[in-house]
Amino acid sequence: MTYNLVVVGGGPAGILVAMRAVSLGAKVALVERAELGGVCINVGCIPSKALIATSRVVADARNAKHFGAGAPRDLDVDFGAAMERVRHVRDRVAKGSSVESLESMGIEVVRGDASFVDSRTVKVGARELRFKKALIATGARPKPPTIPGLVDAGYLTYETVFDLRACPRRFLVMGGGPTGCELAQAFHRLGAHVTIVQDEPMFLRQEERDAAQILSNVFAREGMELHLNTEVTSVRVEGGAKVVCLRSDDHESSVTVDEIFVGTGRVANVDGLNLEAARVEYDETHGIVVDDFLRTTNHRIYAAGDVCFEHKFIHIEDASARIVVDNALFLRRERLSALTIPWCTYTDPEIAHVGMYVRDAIARGIPIKTFTVLMHDVDRAITDAEEDGFVKIHVREGTDEILGATVVARHAGEMINDLSLAMTAKIGLSEIARVVRAYPTQAAAVKMAADAYESASVTPRRKKLRSAWNRLLRL
Repeated sequence: MTYNLVVVGGGPAGILVAMRAVSLGAKVALVERAELGGVCINVGCIPSKALIATSRVVADARNAKHFGAGAPRDLDVDFGAAMERVRHVRDRVAKGSSVESLESMGIEVVRGDASFVDSRTVKVGARELRFKKALIATGARPKPPTIPGLVDAGYLTYETVFDLRACPRRFLVMGGGPTGCELAQAFHRLGAHVTIVQDEPMFLRQEERDAAQILSNVFAREGMELHLNTEVTSVRVEGGAKVVCLRSDDHESSVTVDEIFVGTGRVANVDGLNLEAARVEYDETHGIVVDDFLRTTNHRIYAAGDVCFEHKFIHIEDASARIVVDNALFLRRERLSALTIPWCTYTDPEIAHVGMYVRDAIARGIPIKTFTVLMHDVDRAITDAEEDGFVKIHVREGTDEILGATVVARHAGEMINDLSLAMTAKIGLSEIARVVRAYPTQAAAVKMAADAYESASVTPRRKKLRSAWNRLLRL
């Protein structure tokens, strides 16, 4: 039997491609060696957001006195119950990607390790699956740094941290990227004394400096121990605890903790696939090489998801799934670069972004103008006591074309979607200014930035015309 499409990897990208392809009449086989659902459902965004939700409830309860309500006395966090909720949420979400669910749609699920025999055949155990087109979506795994003593001392990654049954009293997070920052704040709010170590001068190095600075200020205000521009040089075990040695410039110090979470580095899952036989090029660090149409160097074979993307977000996998099906099965020419892709770090406040940063525009010689609204000027943010943050929108100078935006707010992940939609639909900032919104909402900050654009775009000539019109109206 020859399949229209063989999908190797049952994570979000693979499942979405398989579902979309079979719904359009294709004969599809999906190969997975471990748990269906991949990193996101099992050990990534679903369990982490469930834990973050619990940590926000705890933080809000502790701040109740600021709202005129008495804070609960002796607020007790049942970490075991919180983790049980995480597992319950994960199991509920995973039902949509179970073997039974996928097979009921017409997808043939094949369990086992996949290995390419040649450019048109995948072997799984004793079976050989012949394909017209194939997708590799095997994801990525943690790549811990080579630090003396770390392996012997033991450490956690996103694959194991949700197996904890008790909250560590002292918790060290290595890495100030999205995962490290999210879990550091969540564990701190749930009762751990958290130390976070970042080898660069700011957290979230890809974000704008003022956004990262707000997050640093919040972390410090909440009582987390921050070490920026600091590297972990070694780890040792003393008296059942883990002693982590640090170096910042010429200063050396150490911190004693109960658990270490490593949130630095991931490597693509390409081992054992025998990609050479399929004539598929890959890089040990960055994964499988794809073009803008998500084709590998073997144009019968596509790749999507963490195995080939620099930015490892599930919503990119959702969008790329559509590209793969359209291009592989219907010979279209959909491009990854044509997508407008937002992302969000789910700390409190959240930090979300879409499109260009100022540095990107400068590097490309594009003149831009930025309109910024601080959340402490937004009525709903004031009523909710959620005033940390801003909305910053970049437009091409002389036009209302939105080139990019950053939102820092408690609900930034929701707010950035307005701007992502506007950019995708080619809606300018002046059109956003005309949108009537419910009042009061924190998303009003987006309209306030648009209003600022409208005010700034009034030229002297337009001011004279408006003044003359107003005089005529008074006659």
